[in-house]
Order: sequence, then C-alpha cells, then structure tokens
Amino acid sequence: MPISTANNPENPLIVQSDGALLLEVNNPIFPEARNAVSQFAHLDKSPEYIHTYSITPLSLWNAAALGLTAADVEERLARYSKYPLPRNVVDDVKELMGRFGKLTLENDDAGLVLRSADAEMLGQLCRHPQVAPLVGKFDARGCVAVAPHNRGIIKQALIGLGYPAHDLAGYVDGDPYAVSLRDNALSGAPFAVREYQRMAAESFVGSVRAPGGSGVIVLPCGAGKTIVGIYAMALLKRRTLILVTNVTAAHQWKREILDKTTLREDEVGEYSGDVKEVRPVTLATYQILTYRKSKDGPFLHYDIFNSQNWGLILYDEVHLLPAPVFKFTADIQARRRLGLTATLIREDGLENDVFTLIGPKKFDVPWKDLERQGWIATAKCVEVRVDLPPAEKMRYLSLTPRQQIRLAYENPSKLAAAKDIVENHKGDNILIIGQYITQLETFAQELSAPIITGTTANKRRDELYKRFRDGEIKVLVLSKVGNFAIDLPDANVAIQISGSFGSRQEEAQRLGRILRPKKHGEQAVFYSIVTRESKELDFAMNRQLFLTEQGYSYDIRYYETV
Repeated sequence: MPISTANNPENPLIVQSDGALLLEVNNPIFPEARNAVSQFAHLDKSPEYIHTYSITPLSLWNAAALGLTAADVEERLARYSKYPLPRNVVDDVKELMGRFGKLTLENDDAGLVLRSADAEMLGQLCRHPQVAPLVGKFDARGCVAVAPHNRGIIKQALIGLGYPAHDLAGYVDGDPYAVSLRDNALSGAPFAVREYQRMAAESFVGSVRAPGGSGVIVLPCGAGKTIVGIYAMALLKRRTLILVTNVTAAHQWKREILDKTTLREDEVGEYSGDVKEVRPVTLATYQILTYRKSKDGPFLHYDIFNSQNWGLILYDEVHLLPAPVFKFTADIQARRRLGLTATLIREDGLENDVFTLIGPKKFDVPWKDLERQGWIATAKCVEVRVDLPPAEKMRYLSLTPRQQIRLAYENPSKLAAAKDIVENHKGDNILIIGQYITQLETFAQELSAPIITGTTANKRRDELYKRFRDGEIKVLVLSKVGNFAIDLPDANVAIQISGSFGSRQEEAQRLGRILRPKKHGEQAVFYSIVTRESKELDFAMNRQLFLTEQGYSYDIRYYETV
C-alpha cells in the first residue's frame, strides 16, 4: 500500500515523525479513531483537547500477535490522519512488526530449536553474549538447538535485543481430567458462556491451523474473566493450577467453579497460608508461591509447579504477577499458560516479561463496547477537588516532597466531601477505597462502616463481603485489598480517597469493583477525591490515562468546605 500523500484537515489525527500520535478529542470521529489506534499504540497523555499516543515495539508486537499487519496499521493511520504520513514512521512500523515471527521456537526430531528463514541474522544473534550460552552449535540450514530448560530465558534475551521469538514448540498435554460446564448453575440460574467469553477462550486454546496454548486475555473487571478461565478448562479437560492474588479470590474462584461446572468440592483444592491442598484443580495464592524464610532463602513452595502433571496454568490478574513468579514461569514454558487481566499496564515495567513468558495478547475488547452491549454497568467518573484547610496549606509548603504527597492524600477536608457523597447516595451500595490505614480507620469510624485491611482475618473478610452482598451493609471501607478480585456485584458507588501515586492499573482495578451489571440497570459512579494545588492532582491525571483510553471521561467538581 502506498504511503498516504493526501491532506484531510477534517480528520482528528496528526502523526508526528517521532512516532507520537496527536488525537483531537472534540472531532466527531474521535471515538472511532481512538478505537482504531489504541490497538497498536499506547496512550501517554489525555488532557482536555489533545490525547497523545506513542507507537512502541511492544504495542506493535502485541498488535501483530492479534493478527494485525503493518499494512493494517498504515491504513488506519492514513484513514484518520490530517496530513501525509511521515515515511520514517511507516518504515519503522514495517520493520518492527516484521520482526515478530522472524524467529520461531519449534520442536523437530533433534528437540527444541530456534529457527529463522534469515540464517545470517540468526547466526549473528547467536553470537550475542546474552544468547550464546543458551544455544548449541549453529546450523547453517537456519536453526540452532536450545535446551528445553532455556526456553523461557532465551525468549527474554531475544525480546531484550528487539527480536521477539514466536514460540511454536507446543506443550505437554498434562494429565487428562474431565471438566464439564453445567446448563444450569448450582445456584439455580441458567448458565451459558457469552459470545465474547467463548471467543476469548477459543482464541487461547487455538485450532489445528492456529495452535494456541499461551497468551493473555484482556477484559474489563466485571466482564467475567473467571468464566473465560473456566471455559478454557472445560475445552482442554486437563489438571489445572490457578494462581490468584489472595485467599478471597481463591474462595471466589472455587465458588464459581463449583457453581458452573460438574466438579465436586473434593476435586478443587486451596494452596495458601491457611490450607495446603493439591487436587486436580488447585487454587494457589501468589503470596504462598513467593514465600521464603529469608531474603536470600529458597522459595519453599516452588515445587507446586511440578507437583502434578498440569495441563494448564492459569494466572489471574496477571498485571499483578510478582516478579519471582516470572522466574518460575520461565522454567515451565512447556505447559499451557493463560493470563487474565483488565489491563496489561504494569507499574514495574515488566510488560515484556508478560509478553514473553505468559504469552502475547490473544483477545481484547474495548470496555465501552461491553458497556453498550449491557455486559458491564454503565459508569460515570467524577473527580472531586478539595482544598487543604488554611493551616495545613501553609504547612504543606514547608514539607519535603514525600511529606507533601502524604499530607495531600490524607487531607482532612476529604472526609466532609466523602460524607456528602455518601449522603447523596443514600440507599446505594458504596465502597470507600484508600491507601493509608489511619485515614481509612477515621473514615470507617465517622461513617459507622466496617473496614477491611490486609490484617483482617480471611474469615472476617468473607463474612463482611457476604453481608455487603446480602444488603446488610451499605457502606464498606477497604484498603488496597479492594484493588483485587472481590465479587461484590451490587456495589454501584466507589469513593477513592487515596492511592498508589500515579498507578493507572490501580485506577482501572478500583473502577472495576463497580462494573458488574446491576439488577435494575442503574449507572455506577466512581468518585476520586483529590487535593487541589498539590502533587496528588498530577498523579490523578496519570492515573486516569488507562480509563481515558477505554473511552471514559472525568467530570471535574470543586468541593467548597463550609
């Protein structure tokens, strides 16, 4: 396809020669253009009128993994651009996307090999100091032997050099184990896998023509990622290890598995700090996997990865995967791996490790598409800006940057704003989520609401969550445990009072707490209370980036203290 030379000043997109994409928000076709470019570019900034995206190697490789070609990317850029496309950008897209699949890991009669049609390029890469120790003798036919235990490590090395390997080496089947879905859940409700859930699971499992077996499914919170995992289990019918964020998530997964499949309770085990059960389907927490007695000591529960002949290892909330689990995952590349997440954003910068060790993005759907179809609740985002009290405002100026951030987050004026929001939503099911325990305890006391923190016993957590689900509790205060998978389908208002600096993934997780479809179709509202004229306001703008990319906008309101 020739490079676009046309000018169309009515279009919303400007493609810069440095790869930046500038997108006009007030243009009539902005939503259409945003959906098109977000499949191969990352949103960097989202002020009122111009959103800035960047095209990165990883964003292009993920697009390639979803089936997009360089020609597709060029066509989309040309379709929405005001001006002719810079030739270097088009050339860079072709170059980078062309690298995906240039190297393949395959199994042949000699075992695991790294192969390329470009024998000269492969030979040069095999001489690199990071790659040379991981491969055998170079074969001029275009392949080189790789020890099976180096399968994950070599993929990490190659993506670091800018040449991601497409892993086609296949997987061990694992022990068969019958998993079947019910037509009617144990709870009595009819059960059927939704179309997008079916497509997501089948894109992971693959087919004879396009074999799957490793990858990440991206769906918004409340869209039923657990059902995707369960359906994948039913398709593969293999012993399965499911890794989850905490014991509460393990209990929720177990409830869903028993409710939606024919598995019995004695076939589903929990492996956590509380219980050590290894069964045909086992739920293990990330905390127990990364436990060791000393900083330099061994991981005591690493053997669970090899304690059974697993046919599937499923990673829930893969964007929260602790770094040590990547090392374990590098050692088990011959087992099928499925990651589930609402966002591929990682604040630690380990997106490349998710791509190489768990797998590329296999399925993604815009949040707003599912909202329009009624699969997740419609949501409104509101940023409430409050002033520091006059005395605190003067003290703020004399503090260190870290102390300023803490004071802004724990601004005492936030309590009055939160009380007014709670009063305005009387009768709704409200979650108050924050970062600092003393602040949360104050809010819980002032609002006469129960609180759940990291130190709350699991039995107590389950009891409070159940009472909230049953409508006995209308306001629940949560620490960072509220970021993770908790099943509170009737929660329709969230009030964020403090957070982890500029964490975009946390913003997505917290909105996700209120996105499950509501019985009566009511709108969910996500409030974020932030301190004016402070660093917290800068963090808030960064936190909102991911949700802005998904099509959400924030109403700005100013709270005036009396």
